[in-house]
Amino acid sequence: MTRTRIALLTSALVLPLVLATSTGAAQVPYTVTALKLTVTVPNESLTGGPPQTCTIVADLYKPKSASSSHRVPAILTTNGFGGSKSDQAGIGRFGAAHGYAVLSYSGLGFGGSGCKISLDDPSYDGAAGSQLVSFLGGKAGIAKDTSGNAVTVTYVKHDRLAHDGRHHAFDPRVGMIGGSYGGQIQFAIAGVDPRLDTIIPIITWNDLAYSLAPNNTGLRHGVTYRNDAPGTEKFDWVSLFFGLGIVDGVEGTQVDPARNVGCPNFLTEACTAKAELDAGGFATQDVIDFARHASVTSYLKHIRIPTLLAQGQADTLFNLNEASATYRALRRQGTPVKMIWQSWGHSHGSAAPGEWSGDEKALSTYEGRRFFAWFDHYLKGAHVSTGPAFAYYRDWVPFKGSGPDTVQYAGATGFPVGRQHHFWLSGSKALVTAKSALRAGTASYSNIGGGIPTSYSETSEFQGSAIPDETAKPTDAQGTFSAWTSGRLGHSLDVVGIPTAHLHVSAPTTASGAPVTQLQFFAKIYDVAPSGSVDLVHRLVAPVRVFDATRAITVTLPGIVHRFAKGHRVELVIAATDAAYKNAYPLQPVTISTGPKSPSSLTLPVVGGAQAQPAGSGAQQGQATNAGGRVSGGALAQTGGSPLIAALGVIAVAMSLVSLRLRRRRPASRVP
Repeated sequence: MTRTRIALLTSALVLPLVLATSTGAAQVPYTVTALKLTVTVPNESLTGGPPQTCTIVADLYKPKSASSSHRVPAILTTNGFGGSKSDQAGIGRFGAAHGYAVLSYSGLGFGGSGCKISLDDPSYDGAAGSQLVSFLGGKAGIAKDTSGNAVTVTYVKHDRLAHDGRHHAFDPRVGMIGGSYGGQIQFAIAGVDPRLDTIIPIITWNDLAYSLAPNNTGLRHGVTYRNDAPGTEKFDWVSLFFGLGIVDGVEGTQVDPARNVGCPNFLTEACTAKAELDAGGFATQDVIDFARHASVTSYLKHIRIPTLLAQGQADTLFNLNEASATYRALRRQGTPVKMIWQSWGHSHGSAAPGEWSGDEKALSTYEGRRFFAWFDHYLKGAHVSTGPAFAYYRDWVPFKGSGPDTVQYAGATGFPVGRQHHFWLSGSKALVTAKSALRAGTASYSNIGGGIPTSYSETSEFQGSAIPDETAKPTDAQGTFSAWTSGRLGHSLDVVGIPTAHLHVSAPTTASGAPVTQLQFFAKIYDVAPSGSVDLVHRLVAPVRVFDATRAITVTLPGIVHRFAKGHRVELVIAATDAAYKNAYPLQPVTISTGPKSPSSLTLPVVGGAQAQPAGSGAQQGQATNAGGRVSGGALAQTGGSPLIAALGVIAVAMSLVSLRLRRRRPASRVP
């Protein structure tokens, strides 16, 4: 069975929970009622004012067996960015058929609901979601059906005490599930409402400042970096987000005309953030404050309910580091938490066979079983296993079965796993595994200035679909990067976790003052085949902005699950620019040094097997890899670094998405 990519832009931002029932209408064991709910949230104006009223559209799925004398637990779910309640119709049908009342709703600013997009801020989306919890708990006066009749829920189980140990009115037994934007909202509601019982956030963020403008050094905790060296704008993804939000506002004008007044369909702070990101290419304090307020990292202490995290290995928007940061923080404070690293994410949205299914066979897949075992355990009180504390998908393990893919998933009692495997940068080109083999040396490169990209990793979201991988391979222009390559591996090297690099640099034209004068570069790891062809693992790169380049730099690269096969080589690349990001405008010559007294290194978290040993001279073979097709002196794809796109602005991006949105509304392809 082929793996079909979920269609178009918003597909990667919407959890593919498109489940279908094969029974006829007369046999469907549930009813569905379309609702309009009225909630209040703070005034959007920066100057404050009285609370504003928002209309939320939703579908309520009720098992036919549920009644006031036979109460059932509930599931609350909402869309990913740019989606609507319809995207969760599958989970509504499937959940209701398995004994759950399900409320699927369109988030604020999307899919027929009013008010503006707040990026899942607890003060807005969290407050709105809390009122939906009250509705499921039986509170009247919130919802009406399409005929204008009041609707009150009388068939959902109630809890005597919430998770703060107190009694609260209208307290239902309820969990949440959803992906991306529909994942973070679960944290936002749990952060303000102790009545929520359990959550399953999928492919979502820990710190939105890192997600949209990452810096992979100077981390204070998790993925949260120091503000004195702010992150670099992820231009492709940020522009797509903003453009899509504007399109939703245009389409929803009749629902709420006020949403397009001022900042179109976003809180005013969002327009300010986008303008400042585009102007400087880095996250200003305004951007950081706004993004982090809408991020679970800022209120993790309030998340005390059982949490099952699922994050995508193929995800350049919200990488594995984000879920890892949330997992480790929750575990430290004693919150029940488990984590799955799945194959699919925002960059490649198709699940593997047996991993997650988009039809009625969801329980015949690994993740489907994990998700519903979690709900059955925490909402129904069933004595079922919820799986290992940490599980990860291994694409190098063959699977030809027809049931749940328990073969390609490995489990562990926690995260991190494995041991640290060290490579030492030696001379100007080699990675060696024995520190005694390390030789002093330097490697130099420079960017060409003007913000022009000379390295290409991906065209965000469209890579692998509209832009086939084979026609848009990663490239680095000669003179604008440095690379260190291992010898051929004597054994396969299975990497599971978050790599780090420790570097000694000299960058004489950079300074520790304004961000535009600070050193900026991009670190990445290639898998080099015996033929010389290269694979940039999941197209992941680590943007770095350095406050003080006179000190050694520790770079935390994006997490990966990858087998470097026997005979392959590991290559560390430090590049001046990347086309998916905003790039430095000043010329920045850089020299990276290493030696026995001040070694530079690459550390990979490795699991299983014998420790791989190189079979030859890394220095000699490292020179040969540059002929493998990655290095290019020709024209590169102009995306994030393109002055033209920046000048056109996000309104033009938004309008170009209208035709895509119309096409997206056709029946979506199901995940096999």
